Amino acid sequence: MAHISVLQKEVIEYLDPKPNQNFIDCTADGGGHTAGILEKTAPKGKVLAIDWDQEMTSRLKEKSKEAGWKGRVIVANDNFANLKEIIKRKNFKKINGILFDLGFSSFHPDESRRGFTFQKQEPLDMRYDANNPLTVEKILNFSSEQDLEKILAEYGEEKFAREIAREIIMERRSREIKNTFQLVSIVKRAVPEKFQHQKIHPATRTFQALRIAVNDELNNIKKGLAAALEAANSGGRVVAISFHSLEDRIVKNFIKENKNNIQGLTKKPIGPKWDEIRINPRSRSAKLRAFQKI
Repeated sequence: MAHISVLQKEVIEYLDPKPNQNFIDCTADGGGHTAGILEKTAPKGKVLAIDWDQEMTSRLKEKSKEAGWKGRVIVANDNFANLKEIIKRKNFKKINGILFDLGFSSFHPDESRRGFTFQKQEPLDMRYDANNPLTVEKILNFSSEQDLEKILAEYGEEKFAREIAREIIMERRSREIKNTFQLVSIVKRAVPEKFQHQKIHPATRTFQALRIAVNDELNNIKKGLAAALEAANSGGRVVAISFHSLEDRIVKNFIKENKNNIQGLTKKPIGPKWDEIRINPRSRSAKLRAFQKI
């Protein structure tokens, strides 16, 4: 399934790009949002397109050539937590707006073979950055029961965190935990039968928690938002799209805590319209918040 950029129309509305302005796409992925921004900032506006996954930045460079974006897209393979350093390194100035699309790309569950999905048997990796020495397999096989429970409870909001953590410990006493189906089987043994037929798969929260933990996603969001506020021009806009309550809470609290320096542009988070959900079911949990630097 090709990646479809979520809330494309709303992103453009809240970033409000004008001809010849410069923007940063902190999670450039397949370049969908970047393309929309470039269209509005022609002829000379530029986008600093950042992605942590080297595979994604390689694809983006190819797309940039094919689309004739030469000179208008500056690609950076890095973590947006390092936004300040990236801007300095790329000498990117006069920043009118910054976008964070915090959902992981369709590429990751569909093509990466890194264990982002419980629907295929794959190694338990889940790293965006191949240079990261930590993998989900290491977390599962070497973390204490208390740490595993904490990860599942805090990052997955999993009510059976204790039971799943205990089952992980039991499993690894007899054999190493190596692949996604093995992890799904552990979760199903730990979660009571009557809770296994809810709207979401019983392993959903466990997979979310481990992905967040291995990539330190929540701390990265906090660092990225702080750097974005500092980097944006006065009057510059920041748009953040989150996909679960933990991300949305960080964005909401950041706006509240910095009310002296910014003006919130969205009283409530903006979600996708039914037409978009029909075409792209993965967009259904998206929530957009935006603010402007005073």
